[in-house]
Amino acid sequence: MVEAVVARNPGRLSAEERASIAAYAARATWPSGFVIYQRGASADGIFVVLRGRVVLRSRVRAGRGFVPGISCPGETFGAEGLSQNARYATDARADEETETLHLSGARFRAFVREQPQHALALISQVMCERAGLLDRLRELTTLSVEQRLVSTLLRLASSEGFAAPDGSLVLDASRYRLLCEMVGATRESVSLVLAKLVGEGLATRDGAVVTVEPPARLASKLDQSWIDGEMMLHLNGAQDRERRALT
Repeated sequence: MVEAVVARNPGRLSAEERASIAAYAARATWPSGFVIYQRGASADGIFVVLRGRVVLRSRVRAGRGFVPGISCPGETFGAEGLSQNARYATDARADEETETLHLSGARFRAFVREQPQHALALISQVMCERAGLLDRLRELTTLSVEQRLVSTLLRLASSEGFAAPDGSLVLDASRYRLLCEMVGATRESVSLVLAKLVGEGLATRDGAVVTVEPPARLASKLDQSWIDGEMMLHLNGAQDRERRALT
């Protein structure tokens, strides 16, 4: 099951592909916490992360948001800027000191003309990330909070810079908030699931810090909870069909 979850994660542009993009793009370094752009701003081109992380966030209400994705080295963000009259769909903030490449619309077209092989790799990366977003949409509409949380933990464990050397995830206050925004659930709901993981020996708590075990055991839990969820969906569907037949 670990392999299945990791396979859903987007791939990453190679060092050679990033170097080819760099010849056409503007390079910038952003300090931790810097807002690179905001939702609704005029969008142009596409960004590629070289170092660090960029968190994409949609503001839901004061103090709360939803994080549809995190871009790590070799991944892209802001691809909506490749369409005409585009506006950014989320806020983009550097989660730590981050280095990016920005390929404007005009430079992107030049890149496609002059480096078609590497341009295809970039387009493939964008499509892979779009597939990841669609997969997350499916999770939001079909999985329980517990299933979504476990799936998100597995996704974070496979992302660069999140997992400890032994594969475990340490959730301090900032990462706990990020986890809630990625799961799309309240802090109370996430706390209940984490408490359940602690009770099952899949996580430990030290004050306000929660350490989640490496992904192998978590993956088996997602597998079981997914099976239980699918069985419940089929059972509810069968009951609905039976009630309709009786009426």
